[in-house]
Amino acid sequence: MLFQLTMFPSGQKRKSASVSEHVAKVIDIIDKSGLPYKLSPMSTCIEGSWDDVMKVINKARMKLRKLGHDRIYINITVDDRKGYKNRLIGKIKSVENKLGRKVNI
Repeated sequence: MLFQLTMFPSGQKRKSASVSEHVAKVIDIIDKSGLPYKLSPMSTCIEGSWDDVMKVINKARMKLRKLGHDRIYINITVDDRKGYKNRLIGKIKSVENKLGRKVNI
């Protein structure tokens, strides 16, 4: 399964509009999970089973809660395709094959 995740605290008074400090804490948890993932400027894609990925997402959510954030924005999109693995790379390769060239990732 592929999960696209966006998570950051909202509604907080901050010194700047940037949330990268908080996103870094979420990415650290994802990275340490051992699950395959790809970070992009707007979201992170994680590959794994429902239970494994949701465990990581909840751990990240609880980390932000423990840091005192009362409101956390979470957007999760799931692509549940039975019998397929290595889709983080496979989906990109499929598009590249159809284009006949590499794409900028």
